[in-house]
Amino acid sequence: MSDKTYTLTSPEGKSIELPVRQPVLGQDCIEIKNVAGEFGAFTYDPGYAATGSCTSEITYIDGSAGKLLYRGYTIEDLCANSSFLEVCYLLLNGELPNQEEKTKFETCVQNHTMIHENLKNFFQGFRYDAHPMAMLLGVVGSLSSFYHDETDITDPESRNLFAARMIAKIPTIAAAAFKRNIGQPFIYPQNNLDYASNFLNMLFAVPAEEYEVNPVAAKALDVLFILHADHEQNASTSTVRLAGSAGTNPYAAIAAGIATLWGPSHGGANEAVLNQLEMIGDMSQAEKYINKAKDRNDPFRLMGFGHRVYKNFDPRAKVIRSYCHEVLNDLGINDPMLDLAMKLEETALNDDYFAEKKLYPNVDFYSGIIYKALGIPTNMFTVLFAVARTVGWVAHWQEMMADKEMRIGRPRQVYAGPEERPYVPVEKR
Repeated sequence: MSDKTYTLTSPEGKSIELPVRQPVLGQDCIEIKNVAGEFGAFTYDPGYAATGSCTSEITYIDGSAGKLLYRGYTIEDLCANSSFLEVCYLLLNGELPNQEEKTKFETCVQNHTMIHENLKNFFQGFRYDAHPMAMLLGVVGSLSSFYHDETDITDPESRNLFAARMIAKIPTIAAAAFKRNIGQPFIYPQNNLDYASNFLNMLFAVPAEEYEVNPVAAKALDVLFILHADHEQNASTSTVRLAGSAGTNPYAAIAAGIATLWGPSHGGANEAVLNQLEMIGDMSQAEKYINKAKDRNDPFRLMGFGHRVYKNFDPRAKVIRSYCHEVLNDLGINDPMLDLAMKLEETALNDDYFAEKKLYPNVDFYSGIIYKALGIPTNMFTVLFAVARTVGWVAHWQEMMADKEMRIGRPRQVYAGPEERPYVPVEKR
């Protein structure tokens, strides 16, 4: 809290001093929690775009500069030098681990990669063509029934155990949803593999033959997981915090985050990119749709370009772009849809309109292309996003549970319905 204040004066001349919270980085935050009590009026902010709901030490975004920091480290530095599990430790604990801490954390996660055998029956209850996100949502919500005796949200050790379990089990659950969807047997985790390689093995291995994980694919996936691990107070993270503020069990809070991520305006954006590419068809139609996107009178939007937060090149897209091209070159895939995606990228990056409007390809654009190249179907794209974002949700939940200022979330509303009126019997209506 700084010494700086703002003065708010009502139409009747009553004044209140509003203290200012100054962050380490970013804009000042005017504290308004006493306005309703003093003035009998509250603030209105649809979407909470101008409202700070909490204090956090986890992630910082500078949308104008195109910068993303995890605990003070740039996303570029972490992707170049770290691994996803090391980043998980960083997000959860605030510092990068030393070698002993790193080994202990990785071993702890590996010890929890298995899921309860009874969950196999749970998966069998879903229709064969159920969306994998629906299965992920249901199974994660059910985990509290398996670990209800050990989920004490007031105990830091129980919270740490939950964190390790959740990070370890989410790829196993996601891979099982994929296998259920395509009618193949589940593949057990292999703890001798790294996190991304283990996930790819669970996705694509079959009992009938050996499967060798492509190291280029595993590295690209590991980087994608780092890039998607957290993104400040987005819709799903805010949902996890809101659900958690009620004291619900943490598995239910994570399930709430998964439900929110499923929305096409949030985690479903990379799936929407590929669906739009299928709609465009081929490269002969690229210029037509580029022109439609530039026409302000045309409602068409080119998916995967621009970002609500970043008014510059999405820093995550800058990182993953090189991996995207590396994966395509290494796998030698001849796919007209991927050719179309590269054509759209080239056109947008060299078009003055897109540069002026700062409509650069974003991380959803490139992640969708990589997933497509790896043979992952579009209905699994958001599932992979959830696998990565789980650590961010858990880190924010842990931070909130340790926050002495934490209160149950309770937004207000501006009521616009009818005034009080008498009940009219049905025969007189």
